[in-house]
Amino acid sequence: MKLSLDALLVLEAIEKYGSLTAAAEKLFKTPSALSYTVQKLENDLSLTLLDRSGHKMAFTENGLIILEKGRELLNSARIIEQQIDYLKHFDASLTIGVDIAFPFHLLPPLLEKFYAQFPHVSLVFVREILDGVWTGLIENRFDLVLGALSKPPTVSHLAYRALGHLDHVFVHAPTHPLASVPLPLSPKEIKKHRAITVGNSRQDIQTDLLIDKDQATIKVDSFEAKQQLLLAGIGCGYLPAYLTTPHVNAGRLISHAIDGRCIRETAYIGWNNEKKADFVLWWLDEITRLDRLEEVYS
Repeated sequence: MKLSLDALLVLEAIEKYGSLTAAAEKLFKTPSALSYTVQKLENDLSLTLLDRSGHKMAFTENGLIILEKGRELLNSARIIEQQIDYLKHFDASLTIGVDIAFPFHLLPPLLEKFYAQFPHVSLVFVREILDGVWTGLIENRFDLVLGALSKPPTVSHLAYRALGHLDHVFVHAPTHPLASVPLPLSPKEIKKHRAITVGNSRQDIQTDLLIDKDQATIKVDSFEAKQQLLLAGIGCGYLPAYLTTPHVNAGRLISHAIDGRCIRETAYIGWNNEKKADFVLWWLDEITRLDRLEEVYS
């Protein structure tokens, strides 16, 4: 076939941007490469498509006809590519495991952007506690995990990278008995009071967020629930710093630095390295640019 889509794209770019040099810049090619493409097309068709005699290159009458007909072919090719993209993603789904400490409220703008590019991909989000996100990834229940706080597993087909560090702050309500205890608070004093912890159905809890492993606890399954109990003065405990800040500033919670304890965890994004669908790669690229994520992970 004498015509090629690449050659037609070159003609379209020359007409659109006004010169060979400008077209080459937009197509990320050299002017000599575009000139060769046009000359080859002219030789193949035995037609002169561009008038090079004047100061500015112009299309000949035959060139304008080929340009017009070429646009029709290019538009048809673009429609076919869109249909191929539709078929490729039709009925596709992406299941994302999300650690409960991840700031889910920041995701809506990213979801709008995702669906603008992948309108036929179904998204499924599953909130998990502790190592649940990694387990789901290992068992192929998740394609991607966000905000995993436990140590990444050593599994050959899994990949991960750090999102940043999540700080935890010890807090209690102004109505809690600890509010009347002289400062600084000691671990011995805190141990006397019930801690609100986050755990799962296997009875696991985040022991590193306890002042003492023998401390009395109330276990809940989310930081939202933990926050509500802390605000109500039912107990004391650690919360991610980004959750405590508005309440501490408003006087609804009191924060304390406990001697010798700085709770900072590394948060990860993880994925199956053998499953690199384009919409998974999109998330890996976009999540690091998520607006206000730096307010959560330092």
